[in-house]
Amino acid sequence: MVPRALTPVGVALVDKPAGPSSFQIVAALRRRTRARTGHAGTLDPFATGLLVLLSGAATRIAPCLVGLDKRYETEVDLTATTATGDLEGDILERHEPPADLDAALDRLRGEVELPVPAHSAVKIGGERAYRLARAGVEVEMPLRRSTVHALDVLDRTDTSVRLDLRVSSGTYVRSIAAALGGHCTALRRTEVGPFDVLEATAVDDAPLAPVAEILDRLPQDALDRVPVAVREGVLAR
Repeated sequence: MVPRALTPVGVALVDKPAGPSSFQIVAALRRRTRARTGHAGTLDPFATGLLVLLSGAATRIAPCLVGLDKRYETEVDLTATTATGDLEGDILERHEPPADLDAALDRLRGEVELPVPAHSAVKIGGERAYRLARAGVEVEMPLRRSTVHALDVLDRTDTSVRLDLRVSSGTYVRSIAAALGGHCTALRRTEVGPFDVLEATAVDDAPLAPVAEILDRLPQDALDRVPVAVREGVLAR
C-alpha cells in the first residue's frame, strides 16, 4: 500500500497573493491534501505570482523544476534604497534617480554578479542571513552570478520604473533594484520555465496536474536533473 504522505500526487500552479509567506501557501496545500508538500522556488511575502507546488511523490521531481528560468514584473522606486531591498524595509538612503537610466539598465543585462540581499535565506556561517540582519549583525554578503536574459522597460516616471525581466534561477530581483539605486515596491512572478501565472489559481482552488503532463512540458536539460528511475517511479503512482 502506498503511504498516505505520498498521495495524492500532482503539481499545483498557485497564484500567490501579497502578504503570506510561500511556506504558508505550502502549508495551506498540505492541509488540503494531507500529503507531503514541497515547492520549486519561493517568493518574498510582499511578492505575488506563480508558485509551483508539489504534492506527494511529486516532491521527488523538485530538482528538475528549481533550476528553471523565471520571469518577473517589478516596480522600482529609484529615489531610495532600503534595508530589505523592498518597500517593507527601513530607508537607508535617499537620492536622485540615475542620471542615465538606460545605461544603468544596460549594465544589468547578460551575465551579472550582484550581492545577495542581506534579508535572504542564504546561510552565512551556518545562520540564515535574514536572521542575522534582523539581529543587527552586519555581514559581507556573497556575490551571486546569474543571467539576465531580458530586461525591458514597461513604464517609467521621473522617480520610478516598471520592468519586465527574464532571468536565470536564483536571481534576486531586489539585487537588480539595488543596483539601480532603488528598491522594489511591487514584484510579480509571471513565469517559471514553461508555466505561466495565467494558468494558476488561488491555493484553495488549485487542481493537481498529473506529473506526466508537467514533465512533458519541460526542456530536456531540466528532465536530466532527475534520475530516470525517480521520474518513472513518480509516474507509476
